[in-house]
Amino acid sequence: MSCSNKIFLTLCGMLLLLAGLVQSGSAQQAEADLLAVLRSEAPASEKAITCKKLAVYGTESSVSELAKLLADPQLSSWARIALEAIPGDVPEAALRDAAKQLDGLLLVGVLNSLGVRRDKEAVELLTQKVGSENAEVSAAAISALGQIGTPEAAASLRLGLGAQVEPRWRADYAEAAVVCAERLLAAGQSKAARDLYELVRQADVPLQRRLEATRGVILTSGEDGFQILAECLLAAERPVFQLGLTVARELPGPAVTRLLTETLAKVTPERGALLVLAMADQPGLVDLGPLNAAAQSGAKPVRLAALAVLSRLGDASSLEPLMTIAGETDAEIAVAARDALAALPGEGVNQRIAALMGNAAGPKLQLLVELVGRRRIPATKDLLRVLDSRDSALRQAALYSLGETVELQELPLLVERACDERTAAGELEVVRKALKAASVRMPDREACAVALTQALSSAPESAQVFLVETLGDVGGQKALATIVDVAKSDSAALQDAGSRLLGKWSELADAETLLDYARTGPTNQFRIRALKGYLALARRFAMPEPDRVKMCRSALELTKQPGDRKLVLDVLKLHPSPDAFVLAAELAEAAELKSEATEVVATIVQKLGGQGIDVERLKSLFSKTAVKLEILEARYGAGDTWQDVTAVMQKHSGDLPWVSLPSSNYNQSFGGDPAPGVAKQLRVKYRLNGKEGEVSLAENALIIIPTPKQ
Repeated sequence: MSCSNKIFLTLCGMLLLLAGLVQSGSAQQAEADLLAVLRSEAPASEKAITCKKLAVYGTESSVSELAKLLADPQLSSWARIALEAIPGDVPEAALRDAAKQLDGLLLVGVLNSLGVRRDKEAVELLTQKVGSENAEVSAAAISALGQIGTPEAAASLRLGLGAQVEPRWRADYAEAAVVCAERLLAAGQSKAARDLYELVRQADVPLQRRLEATRGVILTSGEDGFQILAECLLAAERPVFQLGLTVARELPGPAVTRLLTETLAKVTPERGALLVLAMADQPGLVDLGPLNAAAQSGAKPVRLAALAVLSRLGDASSLEPLMTIAGETDAEIAVAARDALAALPGEGVNQRIAALMGNAAGPKLQLLVELVGRRRIPATKDLLRVLDSRDSALRQAALYSLGETVELQELPLLVERACDERTAAGELEVVRKALKAASVRMPDREACAVALTQALSSAPESAQVFLVETLGDVGGQKALATIVDVAKSDSAALQDAGSRLLGKWSELADAETLLDYARTGPTNQFRIRALKGYLALARRFAMPEPDRVKMCRSALELTKQPGDRKLVLDVLKLHPSPDAFVLAAELAEAAELKSEATEVVATIVQKLGGQGIDVERLKSLFSKTAVKLEILEARYGAGDTWQDVTAVMQKHSGDLPWVSLPSSNYNQSFGGDPAPGVAKQLRVKYRLNGKEGEVSLAENALIIIPTPKQ
């Protein structure tokens, strides 16, 4: 090591030492300042917080001051927080001294603290307090003995589990004994822990305590505990059986698996299914033999449970048993086995399935073919061989699997069959479904669209329509370009298919292409389809609102029928904005859609709360729409505080679906603020042209009265 490095390390060490001294000095000063507060005349609330801080900064130097507070009803619990945290023997001695002098609830608290600190020296004192006439003191002493968890504490607790002890105390003793046994076990004293667990298990104590003790006995007895576990699994009482399931999941090893397997035949089918699930949850399960066996025979619930487990945990050893089960006549069992085969984990399973196909025949071959598809095993050559079979069901299964497994370069195998009109109708439907499934899962959709487009020119018209529809499912630029081309072709069938797909197109980036077809398509019927697809994009996708309104204006230029123009209003109503208001107002000023557009204008204004609205244009618009408006009730406020403003609203309403208040500020118009500092609402019940309705408006929003939905 160089001299400079040595100097650097020495300086680092000195800095760390200095930092430790500074930190130590800081902590000492903090403790001294806190103790000064305890010695002062500060109020109890301040001293309480001080005690809490001493749990962090306190040392043995703080114990004497804290001990003085143990007799103070206000500060005793706060002092104990610190005494429970301060390290060393001094706090424990102080707590023991206090326990000899205090009584009642103060004593209960100190005994609890002795338990928290697990003070071994307090066992004799606690044993004496167990006999107190105060029930709470006795209960606290018993609990503390359990927390301490030493052999001496265990000896004291053992005395409390005898028949001579009053029944009312046995539950407390049993709970403490279980805690004590856990402490002993954690300390490596397994025999002492087991003996205490066994004592509780045999005692006349509540069932929950006996269950806890039984678990402890099983876990600390090694293989000797299996007999007790077996008794639990066969017990009539459900809580005991549930305990057996829990413990079985905690114990690893083939011996537990054998026990669970042997118990299957001795319990009800419902419990047997639970045993199978417990078997599957065992840590380190390596032997699948029992699960394979449970799946093959026995009660149906047990078999179904085993099949479900094998779908998660099975391997190649489960393959052939499951294939046998998949051929059974019980449909539920057979389906469960097929599902398990489809999900069976492990690459070795796929290799084994592919190998078995070479020599299989009949139902077994069909099952293997189906598995190739469900598991997406690359086995194109074997599937093509099956396509030569005379068995229609087998051929269809192979076609389905090809649809799930072929790669892009193999796609022509399906395209050729899908375009061959000589194929039987039922099989043609299957192969076309397979081609569509294969096409939509191709990772390179542009290359897939190229392959499908290349097949169009030589395919008969019915197959061309199918290929175009498949291109619609694939999507992408090449697919769209091909669809537009065929939608402009001389074939009425292709025009119909292509324009129908353009009407359902779901990629916003292609909006201009749809608009162009809406302008240039061969017939009005097909152009309208594309236009509706264009408006659907404006309706469905997020975009800047000016862009959306621009799309709506472009669509309006091409629409002639009122029904089509209403589609534009639907977009504006769904996506309100100041720009949408302007366009809706323009439509409302025309006679053709005056009523519908005026309603959309009102909706936009309400949703925006008047923000960004040209008020003068709005007034001008509604001034041409005379109505009969009656304000039935109006309330302004929030929460539980509302004021009646009906008279004000009635005074300023007229023959327009609009109420113009003296001020844009509701508080000024209604004579005050009913709920200061809170966002308020105006709730109005009204009758418009004889129809009743209700509307809620945000504070200071423009008051547009909508047409009731009746």
